[in-house]
Amino acid sequence: VQLQASGGGLVQPGGSLTLSCAASGFSLEPYAIGWFRQAPGKEREVISCLSREDGSQYYADAVKGRFTISRDDAKNTGYLQMNNLQFEDTAVYHCAADLVCDGMSYVLYMEYRGNGTLVTVSS
Repeated sequence: VQLQASGGGLVQPGGSLTLSCAASGFSLEPYAIGWFRQAPGKEREVISCLSREDGSQYYADAVKGRFTISRDDAKNTGYLQMNNLQFEDTAVYHCAADLVCDGMSYVLYMEYRGNGTLVTVSS
């Protein structure tokens, strides 16, 4: 049972990346999907959650309008499309899954949490 985030890399300010969150050993279909990040020397920050119940999307103010969360149940994968990336978006990004979003902060405590992928925004 594993969640694995991938798709990170080095990007210039204003650029875009799409992160993937692949589940193995279980089906993501019944679960909400969340993303959080941790920048060097900073606390973890929840950035998004996608509800399974009604498809509602939740975003932190810092990424609202720039990031989009989605899923493809046929591929057992979640995604985070990140546009107009800024220096402050540099962090290790993690995905997580549980039955509900239950408020953004719950993403940090979701049942399934995987290893992260590093996003570096630099000119």
